[in-house]
Amino acid sequence: MVNIVLVNIESINLVSMNMASTNKVMGMRFLSAIILSVLSLSLSSLSFADNKALIDSLSQSIPGLTVKSVEKTKMEGLFQVETTSGEILFSSSDGRYFITGDMYSTENNELVNLSEEKREKVRAQKIAAIPDDQKIIFPAQGDVKGKISVFTDIDCGYCRKLHKEVPELNSMGIEVSYLAYPRAGINSESYNKYVSAWCADDKLAALTDAKNGKALVAKVCDNPVAKQFMLGREIGVSGTPAIILQDGGLIPGYINARKIAQALELM
Repeated sequence: MVNIVLVNIESINLVSMNMASTNKVMGMRFLSAIILSVLSLSLSSLSFADNKALIDSLSQSIPGLTVKSVEKTKMEGLFQVETTSGEILFSSSDGRYFITGDMYSTENNELVNLSEEKREKVRAQKIAAIPDDQKIIFPAQGDVKGKISVFTDIDCGYCRKLHKEVPELNSMGIEVSYLAYPRAGINSESYNKYVSAWCADDKLAALTDAKNGKALVAKVCDNPVAKQFMLGREIGVSGTPAIILQDGGLIPGYINARKIAQALELM
C-alpha cells in the first residue's frame, strides 16, 4: 500500500454539506470506479460524467470554482481536482470533503512530492507549446546541450545578475529563452520596458540594454508580454527570475551558471 503524507496541515479545509437524495443515488454510480482505483497505482483521467457528484459539490460550495479535470490518485478513495485557475485540491469521491496542499508518497522509503511531479509535467507541456518566435532566445554556442526558459522582469536585480551569466551559459551549450513576467503587472513601467524590447529591431540587444539600465526607445507592437505574464502565474511563477528546466522543474530565484548546468545534468 502507498503511504501518503499531506503537508500544509494548517491550511486543510474540510467542508461538509448535506447531499440531496438524487446526489446520493448518483454517488452510487461511480462506487465501482473507486474500487477499481485500488487495483491501479497509476493516475488515470476520468470523465466529468463519472464525477458529476464530486464536481457539483465543490462547485456549489466554493463560489467561482470551475473544475478543469479530475484524476484518481495513488491513495484509495482520494481524487485530484485541478481547477481552471491551476489550483490543485484533493477530494473525497463525493466532493463532501477536500484537502489543500501537496501530496507526498513514502513508497520504497523515498519521499516523493507527487503534486510537484504533476506540476512539472504541466509546466513542461505548456512551455514546449510556446513557439520560438514568441520568445527572446539567446542561442547556445555550438551543439545545444540543454535549454532553460526564464521568466524575467527587466527591473529585477537578480534577473540582471542572471543575465550577466547568459554568455557563460551559451558557451556551455545552454540555450536561454526569455519569457516576460513583469512583477508589477500588466501596463506597469516594467511591462512597458519589456514591450519596447520586444518591439525593437534587435530584441536581444534591446533586452540586454534594458537590463543594463539603459533607456529604450518606447515602442508598441503586437507582443506576447501579457500572455506570458498570465502563463507564469498559471504555472506557479510568483517571483523572478524563475528558471524552468526542460522537464518542467522550477528553480525559483537566482542561481549561477554552474549550478544551472548541474541542474541540467551537464556537469
